[in-house]
Amino acid sequence: ELERVAFELFAERGFDATTIDDIAAAANIGRRTFFRYFDSKNDVVWGNFTEQLASMRSRFASCPPDQPLMEAIRDVVVDFNRFDPQVVPWHRRRMELILKVPALQAHSTLRYADWRAVVAEFVAQRLGTEQDALLPRAISHATLGVCIAAYEHWLLHPDTDLCDVLSRMLAELAAGFGASVAASTPER
Repeated sequence: ELERVAFELFAERGFDATTIDDIAAAANIGRRTFFRYFDSKNDVVWGNFTEQLASMRSRFASCPPDQPLMEAIRDVVVDFNRFDPQVVPWHRRRMELILKVPALQAHSTLRYADWRAVVAEFVAQRLGTEQDALLPRAISHATLGVCIAAYEHWLLHPDTDLCDVLSRMLAELAAGFGASVAASTPER
């Protein structure tokens, strides 16, 4: 409910012109109550992202051990970004804000770091190396870059299916990293 109210205000007034007090008043709650749900106005746009990352981590944990690494990443990331049709317009508004509002772009670096850490953790486990080793880090950054490009394309072309775009682009990424992953040793 609080997210819905905030998004209505963002659409009406713009993100930057909407204050926490505006959101709280429109939701008939106090400012302190707002902070029980969200740490900042920026966090409203990201919703329950921390819970979503926990779900993503669980999805990675359930990947078959013999599934190729980049295929597993593609499957999990595509599934992570799959939404019920009635939620897609809401998600589109969320991503338009995240990718187009400068204050949210800056805040996104924190969220993206958390997302990349989940991917790097999975890669490191698979390769038997440390999470902060170069290859897990590079794969997590590259995967995020592909996802952001796919989202930008999806926002520019509303007739496209997000999961199809993600799947296609992550397959392209896998083709590029495939040789490195196949030849990887724990020392890398």
